[in-house]
This record gives sequence, C-alpha cells and structure tokens, in this order.
Amino acid sequence: MDKVRIILKDGREIPLELYAESAPETVRNFLSLVDNGFYNGLCFHRVIDGFMIQGGGFTAEKDGSIKEKGGLKPIKGEFAYNGVNNPVKHTEGVISMARTQVMNSATSQFFICVADCRGLDGQYAAFGRITDEKGLETAKSIAKVKTKRWGWYDDIPVEPVVIDKIVRD
Repeated sequence: MDKVRIILKDGREIPLELYAESAPETVRNFLSLVDNGFYNGLCFHRVIDGFMIQGGGFTAEKDGSIKEKGGLKPIKGEFAYNGVNNPVKHTEGVISMARTQVMNSATSQFFICVADCRGLDGQYAAFGRITDEKGLETAKSIAKVKTKRWGWYDDIPVEPVVIDKIVRD
C-alpha cells in the first residue's frame, strides 16, 4: 500500500494511505503528480467546515486571489455511477478526486472529507484515507478557517493554507 504525507507550509502534516486496489488509475495519477512536484506550493482553495477541504489545483496569490494551475489530462472517474466498482466510502478522513459535472474530468484536485459525506458515495473516486488522529485534526482545523468569496469561487481561506509539498513515505 502506498503512503504519502501532505506537508503544509506551517509544518503540519496529513499522512495518507492510498488504495490502488479500489482506484488504480486515480492512485497512479496522484502519485505521478506527487513524484513530479506538481502539488508543491499549491493551496487548499475551498474549505467547508463539517464537509471537506479541497486542494491540488490553485495557488494563493499575494492579492488574495487564487490562480489555477492547469494543463493536465483528465482521468477516468473510478466510481459506481461511472461503471467502476470502488468500495471506498466517503467517511471522515477519506481522500477523493474532485471533478466537474463531467464524470471523466478529474485531473489533480482532491478533497478530504472532514465528516462523513456518504451522499458522495458512488459519484466521486475515493482513493485513500488519513492514517492518524493528528492528521485528521489538522484537516478539521483547516476546514474551520475563515473564508471569503473571490470571483466565481466561494469558501476560499482568507489566510492561505499552503501545501509545501506532498511526499511518499
């Protein structure tokens, strides 16, 4: 089983185990981005207390805005509504791929559930879980930061929560 750690700029960490047996293409894609340093310096750009924290696609700019880091090819959505048997449920601490309304549109953005989000089961590619209580508490604390609206985007942290890097363990 592959393991990674999300290391934040402030030194806090979120350790994760990844479930390649449930979402092989998703895990392969995520680890490729980790290995290439894609996530370095990106931020958690959408946080909702009692729901989830989302990151992996934007940088936090000095003017308070966010800027998308795109250019990636979408992958197949590995979830039931897209014909894939993925048994991982969206419970507290689970990491899953974010996507648009298009089932096969996930690229790099992920979200971590900070509560049970079972309404997402079968609709998003869950592919791992936080491995310890300290990491879960870190994720929950991110979900509680003060947020704002900028342009089309809601729930952006007023003070950016920046990912220094994601590394394999």
